[in-house]
Amino acid sequence: MKNQKVALFLFSILFVSFISFPAHAQQWIKDMPGYARYKEMSPQIRSSVKQGRISAKWADDGKSFEYKFDGKKYIFDVKKKKATEVGEAGAPEDMYAKYRRMYANRPQRGRQYAEETAPDKNLKSVYRDGNVYITDSLGANEVAVTTEGSIEKRFTFGTATWVYGEELSQLHAMWWSPDSKKLAFYHFDMSKVRNYYLQYEQTEIYDSMNIEAYTKVGAINPVVELFIYDLETAKTVKVDVRDGEPFNDNVVGHYVYKIEWSPDGTELLFHRTNRKQDIMEWTAANAETGKCRVVVREEWPASFTENTPFMKYLDDEKRFIWESERNGFKNYYLYDLQDGLINPITNHEYEVAGVVKLDEKKNLLYYMARSGDNHMKLQLHRVKLDGTGDVRLTDPSFNHSVKISPNGKYFVDQAQTHDIPPFTQLFDMKGKLLAEIAKSDMTKFNELGLKKVEIFTFTSADGETKLHGMLHFPSNFDPNKKYPMILSNYGGPATNAVRENFSLPNSLTEYGFLIVNIDGRNAAGKGKKMLDKLYGNLTIVEQDDFAEGIKSLYNRPYFDKNRVGVYGTSYGGTTAAASILRHPEVYHAAVANSGVMDWRNYDNIYTERYMNLIENNPEGYDAANLRNYAENLEGKLMIYYGTNDNNVHPSNSLQLIQALQKAGKSFEVQVGPDKGHTAVNRDRMMEFFIQNLVIDK
Repeated sequence: MKNQKVALFLFSILFVSFISFPAHAQQWIKDMPGYARYKEMSPQIRSSVKQGRISAKWADDGKSFEYKFDGKKYIFDVKKKKATEVGEAGAPEDMYAKYRRMYANRPQRGRQYAEETAPDKNLKSVYRDGNVYITDSLGANEVAVTTEGSIEKRFTFGTATWVYGEELSQLHAMWWSPDSKKLAFYHFDMSKVRNYYLQYEQTEIYDSMNIEAYTKVGAINPVVELFIYDLETAKTVKVDVRDGEPFNDNVVGHYVYKIEWSPDGTELLFHRTNRKQDIMEWTAANAETGKCRVVVREEWPASFTENTPFMKYLDDEKRFIWESERNGFKNYYLYDLQDGLINPITNHEYEVAGVVKLDEKKNLLYYMARSGDNHMKLQLHRVKLDGTGDVRLTDPSFNHSVKISPNGKYFVDQAQTHDIPPFTQLFDMKGKLLAEIAKSDMTKFNELGLKKVEIFTFTSADGETKLHGMLHFPSNFDPNKKYPMILSNYGGPATNAVRENFSLPNSLTEYGFLIVNIDGRNAAGKGKKMLDKLYGNLTIVEQDDFAEGIKSLYNRPYFDKNRVGVYGTSYGGTTAAASILRHPEVYHAAVANSGVMDWRNYDNIYTERYMNLIENNPEGYDAANLRNYAENLEGKLMIYYGTNDNNVHPSNSLQLIQALQKAGKSFEVQVGPDKGHTAVNRDRMMEFFIQNLVIDK
């Protein structure tokens, strides 16, 4: 389960990488209804639209830009409003290969780098066996910075726990100052933290054991400290991360993360929160004394604060832009590193969604925002840094992605919706259309008879909130027939299953299914107060909304409401199991991959952030414990888990299996021997759905 941010596109790429379906086929699927058509159509769907999107590379003077389109390379002259072909584009880079390359040298999931090179390239810090060392660039002339560390005693320097890596994105545990004269590093005292034992290599003659200091809900956390080592004096300063307060659940400084040096190297900056994570402080520590001061404080007592808000320095490296939800929606604020808040830059009741360009010479900020009637359609805005003169520059009928010229006079705009494929245009900064650059070609899409996806609306389970779903149709769709439906959803806080990007129909429809995606009150981009409805109610609120989304389609004559499936992986596995157990009247088959079946089993940083501390919310934890619903199983359920899953531990699935057995229920289990956080083979999943929603119906 990744922490929810929302660099959601990046998350989706990582999700594919970490939780992929094996490619080999199963023995029965080839003879099942729809398989031949799926195999014929699936590869064609992926290439059915030549999409009118480009990646513009502006010239430094802002007078032209280079781009590739339809196999050719072009240079567009803004003054002439003309594109000139300058060569072949070359083979497009495989998107997944790009991301695999980007992450090829990263630590394993949940781990930290064991070496960090100093900015001057002359030295590097090394973590080994619980301690920190400094060597020259060749690994010679080693100096021990710490000697008390011990993996056996679970008292380490220069590394962090798996949970810190997974949920707080701590890839680093050592940080060089900009002048390469100081080294900051973590200290973790895990002596009171319980270990989790996971059996590895069970398919080998001899197995092995993965032992991890892993804090689950309500359990004891490691005590985390920061130290700063001065290379010139060989002295180490302890950072007062809790301002002299003892380590406890309520102290701000219970979690310490996102460490970096100030641009001038005089202070070590870090984020700290209390265990409940409803207070977050961006804190600066004096590099000489370790004494701390608060730069920005965020507090949201009703639920939780954003752990790592967006932040961007201005050119003077003293002022910075800070993203905050303090008014209930993400907005931008201008701060000074020493003097605090200068002024709000934006102050509206819709969410900002990314900085595009900061033009300090003109005192302007260009940013994306969800400012139209549809929160899924991003718009380009311009505002002065003092917060005045905010103006929208794009058409709210579309979802936009833009690239602004270096001189700030023009922008290349890629526009689309869920059912209008991308088209790219050039505008000036008054919003005037200057040229059409590229448009999508739907010829093959139409020749194949593919159907555009449909976005529909419905009302949340509490009857108060307008929500969205997306429906996918098979290419041979006949409105006079009745079709089974499968819900494909992840769920969880601040995720989006429905988007206003042009969407090709899900290829699984070619088996003869309707596929549906649904956003409940878990959807990102609609404000903090709506998302707070999930607080303390994971597995309940959004799953109830998903069921309402399904029910809202009951009046469609081509939908067979008696043949509904659901599948997902990780939190999606939780969604699938919870859906069929809590709403047996809606769902008739489910495939639950690597899901959390009781939030008491999961790591405390993620879970307590969204569920509150267990002593404050025992009813919420009980309500989300899927073992309590084992008696409800009426449909067909497949449970999958990997025996090496160090994220969502196999105990989740095993506990639910045990509860179902005690309840006398029949179900199917698929195990991934020596597999991690994965999913059942896609063909096997479709065998299951076809058998239980088509053949046996």
